[in-house]
Amino acid sequence: MDDRQVLSRVDDLVAEEHQLRGLPSRTPEQQARLAHLEEDLDQCWDLLRQRRARREFGQDPDDAQVRPHSEVDSYLQ
Repeated sequence: MDDRQVLSRVDDLVAEEHQLRGLPSRTPEQQARLAHLEEDLDQCWDLLRQRRARREFGQDPDDAQVRPHSEVDSYLQ
């Protein structure tokens, strides 16, 4: 997945997140979906950061890997 694809995925996830957050109330399923969206967004942003860092240091950005939710979730913002 190249940078453009990652950013496109981010755009899609953010659009869905905004839709769910804009609801006056959410079902348990919608709340679970929102939590999943947040995790997916964290993974996408992490992947994009990895790709940019690899490029900056002369490495192949395509070697960046999606890290598990459990690892990405523990990062400080």
